[in-house]
Amino acid sequence: MPNADSVVTIFETPDELNDAALQLSMSILQQASSGAPVHFVLAGGSTPKRLYELLAEQKTIPWKHIHIWFGDERTVGPDHDDSNYKMAFDSLLKNISIPEENVHRMRGEDDPSEAATAYRDEIAAAVPFNTSGMPVFDLVILGLGEDGHCASLFPDTSALDEESLSVVENVVPQQDTVRITLTNSVLNAAKDVLFLAAGDSKAEAVEAVFTGGDDAPPAARVRPAPGRLHWFVDRAAASKLPGD
Repeated sequence: MPNADSVVTIFETPDELNDAALQLSMSILQQASSGAPVHFVLAGGSTPKRLYELLAEQKTIPWKHIHIWFGDERTVGPDHDDSNYKMAFDSLLKNISIPEENVHRMRGEDDPSEAATAYRDEIAAAVPFNTSGMPVFDLVILGLGEDGHCASLFPDTSALDEESLSVVENVVPQQDTVRITLTNSVLNAAKDVLFLAAGDSKAEAVEAVFTGGDDAPPAARVRPAPGRLHWFVDRAAASKLPGD
C-alpha cells in the first residue's frame, strides 16, 4: 500500500480534480529557472489529457527551463494514435513555447530494448541522481489502469521487479505487446508523484491499491521516499474506498 505520508484527496467531479492537479503542478513547475530546471514526467491515458490542456493555457509557466519526460510508451511511432507522445503533443506540447531539446520522448518506433537503453542514457545526461544512483524527477504524473497498472508496470510482468535500471522494455502478455517504461525504482526516487484517477471504471483499482494488502496491484508499489505521493481521485473512482 502507499506509505503513510501519501495524501488522498477526493473531489466531487473530474473538473474539480483537474483544477487541483493544475494548481499542484503549477506550484512545482513555476519554480523552474536557468539554474534549477524542473524535470517533469508525463503519463499517457485518458485522465491526464485534460490536465495537459489546462497547463497549455497558463502564461506563467517558464517552459524554457522545464524538461518534459515520459513515464512509458507503446511500441509505435510518434504520429500513431496510440502514442503517448502524440497525446501529449496534441494536448500540450504543440501549444506551448518549449525548446525542442527540452522534450525527451521515448522512441517507440525503435527496438524496445535499444529504446530503453537510449532513454536511460538520455536521463543520465540530464537529470540529477540521488545517492542510490537513481534519477530524481521533480514531478511525475501517473494514471491508473483498470487492472491497477501505472506507467507500463502491469501485473505479473518482469519490470515490476527491476531494481537497478531506470528504464526497461516490458513484455505485457495480457496486452500482447511490449512497452517501454520507467521502473518503480525511478518513480520512488521522485520528489512529487501525482496519481490521477477518475470514473467508475477505476473504482475497483483504487480500492485494491489501498486495501489489497499483499495482493495489491502495481500502483501500490509507488511509495516515493523522501518524496511526496498525492492521490487525486474523483467521487466515482473513490466509491469503493472504506468510509467513502
